[in-house]
Amino acid sequence: MTEPHAATRWPAALGRRGVVASPHPLATLAALGALLRGGTAVDAAVAAGATLAVVYPHMTGLGGDSFWLCWDARGRRLRGLAAGGPAARLATPALYRERGLDAIPVRGPLAALTVPGAVDGLWQAHQWSRAELGSPLGWADLLADAIRHAAEGIAVSPCQARVTAGATDLIDRAGEPAFASFGAIYLAGGAAPAAGTRLVQPQLARTLERLARQGGRAFYEGEVAALIATACETAGSPLRAGDLAAYRARWVTPLTVAYRGGLAASLPPPCQGMAVLAILGMLDAVDVGSHAAHSADYVHLVVEATKLAFGDRDRWLADPDVGPVPTDRLLAPDYLRERVKRIRPDTAAPAPVPAGLGDTVACVTADGAGNCVSLIQSLYHEWGSGMVAGETGVVLQNRGAFFSLDPAHPNALASGKRPFHTLTPFMWLRDGEPALVAGTMGGEGQPQTLAAVATRVLDFGLDVQAAVEAPRWLYGRTWGRPTRALALEARFEARVAADLRERGHAVNMIEAWSDTMGHAQAVWRDRASGLLIGAGDPRADGPALGL
Repeated sequence: MTEPHAATRWPAALGRRGVVASPHPLATLAALGALLRGGTAVDAAVAAGATLAVVYPHMTGLGGDSFWLCWDARGRRLRGLAAGGPAARLATPALYRERGLDAIPVRGPLAALTVPGAVDGLWQAHQWSRAELGSPLGWADLLADAIRHAAEGIAVSPCQARVTAGATDLIDRAGEPAFASFGAIYLAGGAAPAAGTRLVQPQLARTLERLARQGGRAFYEGEVAALIATACETAGSPLRAGDLAAYRARWVTPLTVAYRGGLAASLPPPCQGMAVLAILGMLDAVDVGSHAAHSADYVHLVVEATKLAFGDRDRWLADPDVGPVPTDRLLAPDYLRERVKRIRPDTAAPAPVPAGLGDTVACVTADGAGNCVSLIQSLYHEWGSGMVAGETGVVLQNRGAFFSLDPAHPNALASGKRPFHTLTPFMWLRDGEPALVAGTMGGEGQPQTLAAVATRVLDFGLDVQAAVEAPRWLYGRTWGRPTRALALEARFEARVAADLRERGHAVNMIEAWSDTMGHAQAVWRDRASGLLIGAGDPRADGPALGL
């Protein structure tokens, strides 16, 4: 059943030379500037990623991780870049048990236990764009916008104001030594700043300037690395200079599954890309389009497929360097066709409590030569560990807090091991090249939102902006306590919620345009017109732009 194209809150972006979608207009403009200067989609993503570290500091930063899915139009190949750091050498279960802990804290120095991978991801992506894609742009040129915004200041975004106000655990501890720098930089009189408040980050500006002069490896081996390591040791974090120096982001082979005559693609473990691919692989065996795009039948079907995908994910997903993750079997067409048969159209299946959460940013870019990028960056929770690394101005992530201290758990903490990652870049390829490029923040919601956007475009024929804006749901959580509830945006009709409750779903209605539903960004490469069509999410702070 094809849905009519609904009027959208924001217009789609149209372009032929390039399109960018990110959650903040200053990052989108930085990316467009790179394209205007002759750069590639990869350059645009580097510029946007660096700028987001300044203008969306509650969600991402130089102290976080990133995952990239890149299409090389010249070489006609899909590449993944996994820039997620491992646990420090000193980060062992014994370290936490000696302190009387049965779980890793989510805030403070002991939460800052993994190497930040984002900067090496930006650096390696830049080097690849120069060497393989023929970019004329230099590294310093791509950091210029981020440096200017950190030094001169920005207006706090509505999202930053909202999310910071909700981080009451961190605000309440801002007077403690470990969080004093966070409070001094990012709070206003000990409280969350109002939207529009001027935010200046001079220490972060100096760090970015050093990186611009010395290259991305200076974050891991140079003066910046020394400052980070000293700050970590002084505060009580297990992260040390040797951990930083040993780190390199990895180029990896993406995973794919068949969907609607094309291929859905994401990254392999420890990224949860296998989850969105399993959802779509199951849905490929059923007629999704026979339902209406906002109906209870449709939501139920995708949620039930999500439960099955999450069951396999939570059983297996971990660092494949440490233990086997049988993605070939878990994404095999025959296996997924059998799995989807378990879905009962009239009954919600029980499921274990989903475990993941996190705050993240997504940026998608495409250029006129055909190159495309889906970039996902994160500090994990909002504001990560809450610890600023000394005079660097770098907020360190708390991704390692997702490790388990149970030695039998697949995601058990071990030195040098990479944690389970919720970050999920996505593309759908038609006739061997990308047609849909997408990404979103949202922890557990990332596979669900990506599946929603993909099915609404490919099964219901919605244009990409309408697909991003359409009412969404979330099984599980973005942040907060574990839950089995199914959250629905209030933009769904009341009868949809009632129908889902009758099937056994624990439905909670939440406000329209909620951050809880993630911030999705997408680009559609229209074959008939040759246009690049970008979609921004009104749940975030900026529309897509094209040129």
